[in-house]
Amino acid sequence: MHDTTQPQHNIPARENAANNNLDGFEEAPIESPREAAAEERSTDDRLTALEAELADQKDRLLRALAETENVRRRAQREREDASKYAVAGFAKDLLSAADNLRRALQSLPEAEARDERTRSLLAGVAATERELLSAFERHGIKRIDPKGERFDHNFHQAVFEAERAGEPSGTVVEVLQPGYVLHDRLLRPAMVGVAKGGPKPTDPG
Repeated sequence: MHDTTQPQHNIPARENAANNNLDGFEEAPIESPREAAAEERSTDDRLTALEAELADQKDRLLRALAETENVRRRAQREREDASKYAVAGFAKDLLSAADNLRRALQSLPEAEARDERTRSLLAGVAATERELLSAFERHGIKRIDPKGERFDHNFHQAVFEAERAGEPSGTVVEVLQPGYVLHDRLLRPAMVGVAKGGPKPTDPG
């Protein structure tokens, strides 16, 4: 019979191999409290920096959105103004026609018309003036005829001053030429005569 017992000298060889494998693992260094605190501070600093950058980007975005909205509103307002005041040049050209119609009516009062033909002519001129003024109003053009009103340099242009008994100083006593506005924009100031030397006007309210 054969002896199956393994040789004893193999056991030390296996122990030496195991020891060699253990020698390959180094013991993990133990982190000191100071190092841990420094790492924690570093993490906090990075988070603070990221939060600051995020807040800055958010602020930039809000500013950009606000500027975009302002540009949109400005463009919309410019489009509205362009549409609203598009007839300004054409309207100015028609003011002299309106002035001529008014002068024609003032040159011969209806009461002085002695024949039917003249009265019909005056009626036709008056109808033409009414139609023109109606067309003006449909497009936002209004006549300024401020007789008896207080002088307003925004809409009136004083041509002369005159002493008028009983009229408060600064009151429009005569309108030489009516003015016109397009919506809230002045097309032409009213040419007026203004009272002076009278009592001071009372403030309304």
